[in-house]
Amino acid sequence: MTHKITLIPGDGIGPEVAQAAKRCIEATGVKIQWDEVIAGQSALLKTGELLPQSTLDSIKKNKVALKGPITTPVGTGFRSINVAIRQALDLYACVRPAKSYAGVRSYYKDIDLVIIRENSEDLYAGIEFEEGLEPTKALIDEISRLSKKNIRPDSGISIKPISKSASERIVRFAFEYALANNRKKVTCVHKANIMKFTDGLFLNTARLVAEEFSGKIAFEEAIVDNMAMQLVQKPHNYDVLVLPNLYGDIISDLCAGLIGGLGIAPGANIGKESAVFEAVHGSAPKYAGLNKVNPTAMILSGVLMLRHIKEEAAAMKLEEALKKVLSEGDSVTYDLKPDRQDPTAAGTKEMADAVIANIRR
Repeated sequence: MTHKITLIPGDGIGPEVAQAAKRCIEATGVKIQWDEVIAGQSALLKTGELLPQSTLDSIKKNKVALKGPITTPVGTGFRSINVAIRQALDLYACVRPAKSYAGVRSYYKDIDLVIIRENSEDLYAGIEFEEGLEPTKALIDEISRLSKKNIRPDSGISIKPISKSASERIVRFAFEYALANNRKKVTCVHKANIMKFTDGLFLNTARLVAEEFSGKIAFEEAIVDNMAMQLVQKPHNYDVLVLPNLYGDIISDLCAGLIGGLGIAPGANIGKESAVFEAVHGSAPKYAGLNKVNPTAMILSGVLMLRHIKEEAAAMKLEEALKKVLSEGDSVTYDLKPDRQDPTAAGTKEMADAVIANIRR
């Protein structure tokens, strides 16, 4: 069977790590017909659009995409293309495993967590009102009238929508993921002690869904700030975490820190119709074209993709080959060496070559 899959190389280091992952995936023997399309700065230069409709159409048609990192300016400029893709395709579930691998330096061992992040709403919905504009002033006046609370007139405003329906589907996704992957516990992470009508709704919905899985999957609750501390102190007490959008983004980066950094952190964005697989890390434009960066996160995203398309044998083959390269520590990039100045460090391409050689043994 030949799988048709969209490939978005991305910006900065994106094309290099995407190419490395593509080569490793192909080495497993899975037959893939790639449809390469563009998004982000490369698309802006070529088409005048950051997210061409043709790119979305390709993902809709093929149902599966592998995407390299895309640059998003901080504070100014266009909103996140990653978020735009998730919203346009209703990729409501973000799955970010955090798993320890031998050979990767970390203060922790044997970490095996999965973060399930709601992807469609919360503060990432992008409902914002800029400071000083008339609509913002009108909104501040209306909020003050309805809530009887004062907001400083020179404020910018972000709206945090959390719905019962979106909360229910992400929590259900987390429990079903736990069942399908032999996990034991789901922890709902929230700030309902303060945000009683948004996070409170998320938590109450999680409690109701958890009742349906009683006796199959354990359920517990954790306030997000305490969760951050608990993960640093006792990460092995946790299994699957389900969180609203913003907390999920932050906590997934914390969990990446437990396993050695974002260079080891893969991600999947899953909806009813389509799924996009991507490394959690950014586009690191200063390293673009240097053949230097670690392709592990992108390769592991390829492992997630292979599992999604029911190519389990290929996924296992690829993950085992990567594990061997990491544990041996010879053909790895500079960041995976004990001494980051080690002249024997491999480049992006050479590390992928080593993974491919292990696949073919």
